[in-house]
Amino acid sequence: MVFVFELSQSKQDTEKKILRDVVRRGDKYFRSGDILVMDQFGWIYFKDRAGDTFRWKGENVSTAEVEVTVSKVLGGVGVVAYGVQIPGTDGRAGMVSILGDRASVDLEAALPNLINQLPGYARPLFYRFSDDLDMTGTYKLKKVALQAEGFDITKVSDPILFLDSRKETFIDLDQQLFQDIQQGNIKL
Repeated sequence: MVFVFELSQSKQDTEKKILRDVVRRGDKYFRSGDILVMDQFGWIYFKDRAGDTFRWKGENVSTAEVEVTVSKVLGGVGVVAYGVQIPGTDGRAGMVSILGDRASVDLEAALPNLINQLPGYARPLFYRFSDDLDMTGTYKLKKVALQAEGFDITKVSDPILFLDSRKETFIDLDQQLFQDIQQGNIKL
């Protein structure tokens, strides 16, 4: 069996993906992040990517499913989904970065469809509007930087909206709301 993979940007990043002494002393395995399944005949199939999910409210959420659903209800705009950490919570809340400006997307009109098509745990809480979505050379969306920035308005200059699930409305994320979420004053 032969596996082909791209080396990371640095030797240090590549070394992090090599697992050593897994089964026996001296062996090496490459951690690709792919989840594979084997059928009864020994054929191996791609199932998912470990990094393309997040866990929120005890449920695993596929970012691909969220991206497709949000893009569809917004008329086909570019969307990247990822999980963001919120202090005092278990897992990561959903966040999407939407290609375009706030005025060009009617989230309020799309909300009933989002509610019908995504369960509460999979529905993003944060909606960021960006002029572009950063991609790799093979057209995969880059999520690591977005995850690191999260919904921190001190790091992000793009507009961010918060979905208040109780009131079923979107609220502009300002400093006070950001602090209330960080301090656990808002029920998520």
